[in-house]
Amino acid sequence: MDGGKVTPGRTMALLAGASVLRLAMFTLLPGLPDLLAGRVEISTPVTSFKRLQEGLFLYNHNVSPYDGGVYHQAPLLLPLFSLLPSFAAFPLATYMLYIGADLLSARALLRIAGSGEAGESALFASPRREKRASGLVVAALFLFNPFTIASCVGRSTGVFTTCAILHAIARAVSGAPLGAMVALSFAAYLSMYPLLLLPPLLLLCYDRQLSKHATQSLTQFATTHLAVAAGVLAALFWMSFLVAGSWEFLPSTYGVQLTLSDLAPNVGLWWYFFVEMFDSFRSFFLAVFWLHLSCYVGGLTVRLRRQPLAVLTLLLGIFAVFKPYPSISDTSLFLALVPLYRHVVPLMRYTFVVAAVIMYATFLGPAFYHLWIYAGSGNANFFYAITLVWGLGQSLLVCDLTFAVLRDEWEVERPEMVGKEIRQI
Repeated sequence: MDGGKVTPGRTMALLAGASVLRLAMFTLLPGLPDLLAGRVEISTPVTSFKRLQEGLFLYNHNVSPYDGGVYHQAPLLLPLFSLLPSFAAFPLATYMLYIGADLLSARALLRIAGSGEAGESALFASPRREKRASGLVVAALFLFNPFTIASCVGRSTGVFTTCAILHAIARAVSGAPLGAMVALSFAAYLSMYPLLLLPPLLLLCYDRQLSKHATQSLTQFATTHLAVAAGVLAALFWMSFLVAGSWEFLPSTYGVQLTLSDLAPNVGLWWYFFVEMFDSFRSFFLAVFWLHLSCYVGGLTVRLRRQPLAVLTLLLGIFAVFKPYPSISDTSLFLALVPLYRHVVPLMRYTFVVAAVIMYATFLGPAFYHLWIYAGSGNANFFYAITLVWGLGQSLLVCDLTFAVLRDEWEVERPEMVGKEIRQI
């Protein structure tokens, strides 16, 4: 993986190849985009392109897009898509918007990989840091990942959240904390859950400032940049109020995620659990599920203080499993950052099992959904069972990567233990 030197020519060839592939799938397979847009693995109630179209129709006819109880996405997406030519008459403009978002994400990945932050941060240098993946390889693995391509062709709005998160990390490793806060604020505005990435992202920005001999304390730095993030979010909410004409977008977008009022099937763990839940226990278990999702942030940030990029990577993997409305777009984002840790891959123990489980669930998931919804020869348990396997595969990868990163740190502290087997007692 070290061989691909990043040059402008190679970068342009990679981006052009990815663009041509996506454009060919859009144009040469005209039925594929709508087929993928209807898949529950790609489109959720908060990322669905079909729901976005319905909201856009209401918006263009001066009706509140939140009146129908179907549109649950950010209000500012509506004026953005209304500026484009009609999708029914000229879909190419919409296709190019999604392709452009993927290409911008890849450029951000190139910057993250080129920084070397995964192997050598301000407070920690891995003894294996020389064995790092080329930025071109990291970007190619993202652009040609079937999950990434399916999310783009299915026109999930999750691709915009992915783009914003990767740009936040890229700005952080480039020593531009204000840009990182702005990008993360956009991601949080679109999907809410990226707010949980603030602590490790602030630490990453601060560590990069330390390398420039900045004298500001961590408390002052965090306070200043939290104020920036809050200011950007406040501005986005105010613009949303002007677009929507009221504050009803808050319960219709973020409230739906907090309360899980739309129980459409997805690849997550929440929907089936709350379908079966008695109403009297619903509030309690909502609090438990959200507490479970957020409790990883503090523990990982403290334990892996010296490697904030590793914390961001692991948290994105956790969110891809445990957030209320996950999709394969979240998985593709997590998998985009995993190759940055090529240097610790030899320390991982279950790579084959992880790959086998994820591939198993990838192929059987659509089959079980078809048996449930279309063939009528199965029930919801079929699909939920395979989503549990899907979550298991991602959880194994998160755990295995956590072990490898911690083992790498431990061998620096205890060099006499290099190469020796560890057993948990």
